[in-house]
Amino acid sequence: MGQRRPWEVDDGLWERIAPLLPVVERRIRYPGRKRLDDRRVLNGILFVLYTGIPWEFLPQELGFGSGMTCWRRLRDWNEAGVWQQLHELLLAELRARDVLDLPRVSVDGSHLRALKGGDATGPSPVDRGKTGSKHHVIVDASGIPLAATVTGGNRNDVTQLLPLIHAVPPIRGKRGRPRRRPDVLYADRGYDHDIYRRQICELGIRPLIARRGTEHGSGLGKNRWVVEAAFALLHWFRRLRIRWEIRADIHRAFLTLGCVIICWRRLKPSLQ
Repeated sequence: MGQRRPWEVDDGLWERIAPLLPVVERRIRYPGRKRLDDRRVLNGILFVLYTGIPWEFLPQELGFGSGMTCWRRLRDWNEAGVWQQLHELLLAELRARDVLDLPRVSVDGSHLRALKGGDATGPSPVDRGKTGSKHHVIVDASGIPLAATVTGGNRNDVTQLLPLIHAVPPIRGKRGRPRRRPDVLYADRGYDHDIYRRQICELGIRPLIARRGTEHGSGLGKNRWVVEAAFALLHWFRRLRIRWEIRADIHRAFLTLGCVIICWRRLKPSLQ
């Protein structure tokens, strides 16, 4: 049996995705063309995520269906909340198996070009004012993404600090109430604003944020490096290195799907 290609959904992940997909009843009268198998279409979506290939160039011979079919399913499943539900499901499983380290989290942002413009874009201050977006990510102490958002490239990282914290879903997997808030939050100098420190403290979280104007070597890097590692994994997916989508919701769907795959990779060893 040949080696599974990275964009091919394995049985374990498919068992978790399939129950979340909305059921589409085929019309009895005027049924039209038979609906393409969901798993094949998902493989096509992942092929685009991994390779960055334009939808219209999706190889038909691989059985994915047309690029438009894959795009529509990505859109419809995103609107149905499939990717977010799947992310929360995997986070709960990771917590149940003691893989998540939730008391400590790190946040950061990363620029990327948005070549076609669209929602949640803006002139990037680090790319000569060219149109861009930002990925904002919050990860646990081991680098597992808990939530990710997309904004314009001109948005200051610190403005997304509280939205990121609130974007972390209630994570189940243990007896008792779901865990949502960390104990400690690490961030770099870009988040050094006292007003946000106070707001974080009001949420019951201890902020450990590097101070601007001080020398490097605070020691916080030994805890914050995991968020940089998470960005490296996310941007290993070529569709997330450059934003090609005009619609921000489609790009967010890809970003959440990237977080899902990272979570699944971390979960699989604990299942064996």
